[in-house]
Amino acid sequence: MRVCLILEGSYPYVFGGVSSWTHQYINAMPETEFVLWCIGAKAENKGKFKFELPKNVVEVHEVFLDDALRITPDARGKSISLTAEEKEEMEKLFACKNLDWDVLFELFQNKKVNPVSLLMSPEFLDLIVSICKTQFPYISFVEFFHTIRSMMLPELYLMTSKVPKADVYHATATGYSGILGSLGKWKYNKPFIVTEHGIYTREREEELLRATWVLPHFKQMWIDLFYTFSDCAYRHADKVTALFHRANLIQQQIGCEEQKQLVIGNGVHYRRFCDIKPKTPNGYYDIGAVVRIAKIKDIKTMIYAFSEVKAEVKNARLHILGDVDDEEYFDECKRLIAQLQVKDIIFTGIVNVIEYMEKLDFTLLASISEGQPLSVLESFAAGRAAITTDVGCCRELIYGEPEDTLGEAGILVPPMHKESLASAMVLLCKEEEMRKKMEQVAKQRVKTYFTHEISMDKYRKLYQEVL
Repeated sequence: MRVCLILEGSYPYVFGGVSSWTHQYINAMPETEFVLWCIGAKAENKGKFKFELPKNVVEVHEVFLDDALRITPDARGKSISLTAEEKEEMEKLFACKNLDWDVLFELFQNKKVNPVSLLMSPEFLDLIVSICKTQFPYISFVEFFHTIRSMMLPELYLMTSKVPKADVYHATATGYSGILGSLGKWKYNKPFIVTEHGIYTREREEELLRATWVLPHFKQMWIDLFYTFSDCAYRHADKVTALFHRANLIQQQIGCEEQKQLVIGNGVHYRRFCDIKPKTPNGYYDIGAVVRIAKIKDIKTMIYAFSEVKAEVKNARLHILGDVDDEEYFDECKRLIAQLQVKDIIFTGIVNVIEYMEKLDFTLLASISEGQPLSVLESFAAGRAAITTDVGCCRELIYGEPEDTLGEAGILVPPMHKESLASAMVLLCKEEEMRKKMEQVAKQRVKTYFTHEISMDKYRKLYQEVL
């Protein structure tokens, strides 16, 4: 069986999160051939992999969104001729309304329309003039023109991609990767699966609402674009998986049909972590955060909270374990530490988490958004309680699903709330008996519900089902 994994902004270019999951996933299925269809932002990253690819990766196809800017238009005199149906669907696309994606796939795959030529054509100009007059009559047309062009060019460029052949197409998000997965389903009539680790559309919406690079009057249009991507993926998908039941409900709200849905949780290699011994007392309370340095992980709130912890627990240390994903944000974090004059915050960079876990008393996750974080499951498997923000599946991990009566495996706090985060850290430092009980629950929860073997068996059965 040949599976085409469609990856966006993750494996094999960055460490952590979906990338770590993908690497483990491929290695766990040596009997399966994998074709990687990787979407990146910048072509300068071509071939710069941070993972050694497993032997069962037989092909890698790289697509970079900024390559869309390098497309040259057709020679002068070659006109763009759209049918009435194609014009209607293009108008729906520019307006981010429900559309027939198959018409567009036919246009860019089989008719091989040049996206740049289309966006320079009289047909394009007529369409956006009409939309601008109707929906944005008081907005500068120049601003509207360039916004529409920057929104649409990467998307149209992806539809011209050469589609690798596979038995199953499997996307790890509903965004640009959802478009490529849908394209594979359309072109070769093969099954298409979407696995969402987080709810991609909601995450992009949160980012856009905070973004300063988008003019306020165009934010909703950008948000609608990503909802349109989800519509494409959900419509074409044979199955849509989520990591927990509440995520399935959100997918339904966005437009996924209930009969396509199922839950497949993450799993960790329990045996790799379960024999890690409790930390040898060394006079410190050592707190670990296994995260990449990125805004979505909210390292700043972690720093603010730890500065408050140090006022009450002088011998506390915070270890931040992970790669730097955002250099500018990392510099901001270091400046904040200097400004607060807080000591004992250690950035370790990339480390062997299994070895480093022996040095930690408990772990911490302050993310603004998550799916089902592997770092928390690994912490649990090692017998470490965790403090997490109430995002993604963290509530279910800390308290358990309804059928799980094991108890609490840590402390849940609101996101971006430094006082709650600080109080939780102080509590786990001081209340050793409570922490020990949580550690036992954490270990048993992973062993019962979240092993790598349980998760992989479910995916194997899913592939057989769709085939």
